[in-house]
Amino acid sequence: MAQSRGLYLRVGGLVVAGLALTVGFFLFLTANRLDTNAMMYETYIRESVQGLEVGAPVRYRGVAIGRVAEVGLVSAQYRRPRGDSFGAAFQLVFVRFLVDASKIGETPSVEEAVAQGLRVRMASQGITGVNYLEVDFVDPERFPPREVPWQPQYSYIPAIPSTVAQVQNAAEALLAKLQDADMPGLISNFVELVADLRAQVHDGDLAQTLQEASALLRSLRSVVENADVPATTAELRGAANDVRGLLSGPQLRQILTNLAAAAADARLAAAKLPASVQSLDTGLRTARGATSDIQAEIAPILRDLRAVVGNLRDTTEQLRRYPSQAILGAPPPPPPEARR
Repeated sequence: MAQSRGLYLRVGGLVVAGLALTVGFFLFLTANRLDTNAMMYETYIRESVQGLEVGAPVRYRGVAIGRVAEVGLVSAQYRRPRGDSFGAAFQLVFVRFLVDASKIGETPSVEEAVAQGLRVRMASQGITGVNYLEVDFVDPERFPPREVPWQPQYSYIPAIPSTVAQVQNAAEALLAKLQDADMPGLISNFVELVADLRAQVHDGDLAQTLQEASALLRSLRSVVENADVPATTAELRGAANDVRGLLSGPQLRQILTNLAAAAADARLAAAKLPASVQSLDTGLRTARGATSDIQAEIAPILRDLRAVVGNLRDTTEQLRRYPSQAILGAPPPPPPEARR
């Protein structure tokens, strides 16, 4: 009876454990689907996604905001349009990931964010080799979004090469350039350069320059050794004392006082300058008005004077021609035509 009861307990424990595992596995598979705040996105990666598994975290500048939901080949998910060849677009890997909206807060639309440079790339967690998705903003002109010939099922965020892929591409480009370079010619030029340098060091201008520099250094050493350092130090100390006495003397203080007074006078004159300029402007306006009035009064006098001068000129001409008429009052002689 005790054995039957123990058997029943063991069987019941196994059944309960199996149910708990089933429920846990079901919750693990449907956790993201049951979350109402999760939003699905997808991207397309050209490089290998080795190490990126379902459930890998999605981070924005190091902050976990979601996880990878699905990884697969584009050629198995989308169909090629008719007449379109099997191009590079269908050699990509699609990655779908969920993002918790409560962890990112208020954001612009996906189209606006992509236009501002929102991109996705693969990153590695230290030296473990486990990859994750990193979401960040980059220069949109350097990394323009990739156009795809199909309609994505979810909101599309373009992907950019990972840091490892960029380094690998740069290394491959460098190796390609090195392969195209004329290595024998470069080695020959380098050997000739080394030979020229050796010749310059032994017998060329460089050797002569080094010898002259060595002689100059020896001369400087001898001058320094023969110089009277204590006397020079004493002279420098005396000059420093003279400068210190000049700075602390009454003459410099008086000069500084005079400069301060001159600066104060200049500041006072500058303060009075606007009023003086205004008075001068008023005087100029008054003089201009008086000049206008004088011109208006002198103009008639000048006209009368001009008329008087004209009359005087006529009278003078009359006296010159007929002086007797002016003295005796006799009529002027008749003109020659009347005499005839």
